[in-house]
Amino acid sequence: MGGESTAYQSRKSAKTSNMIFLCDNHGQMLSMGNPRSGNHHDLYEIEDVLGEIIEILSEAEISHKGLFLNADSGFDSENLRQKLEMEEIVGNIKTNPRNGKKTDNAHYFDEKLYESRFKIEQANAWLDGFKALLIRFETLDITWKSLHFLAFH
Repeated sequence: MGGESTAYQSRKSAKTSNMIFLCDNHGQMLSMGNPRSGNHHDLYEIEDVLGEIIEILSEAEISHKGLFLNADSGFDSENLRQKLEMEEIVGNIKTNPRNGKKTDNAHYFDEKLYESRFKIEQANAWLDGFKALLIRFETLDITWKSLHFLAFH
């Protein structure tokens, strides 16, 4: 695998790419950020990624204001929380104990709402069923991203 936005990830012992996806409560994929090199974690350039996701929603005339965004503890970041607040999105993000913070109710978190987060895991697993998406054969980001849009439909 090679091409745009790929880099070696030691955990997978291969060159990889990452994309962040947004789905609704039914598991229907709605939007995604641009591919990022696989040597970066999910929070890498997260403010830009969220902007890309919101831009796609806006182009599709889907309002993002007032939405609840469920995210696991890997997305526990003050920068992301501030960007969500600025965009009028309610972040329901589980606190990451590795960040050294106590769960002191400093941030909104609804455990019952968080239970529906498995929908994004199911949607990601569904996408993994498409070999052309799971193993990146496409070298251009735009082609790989376009294949994801086709899969969304």
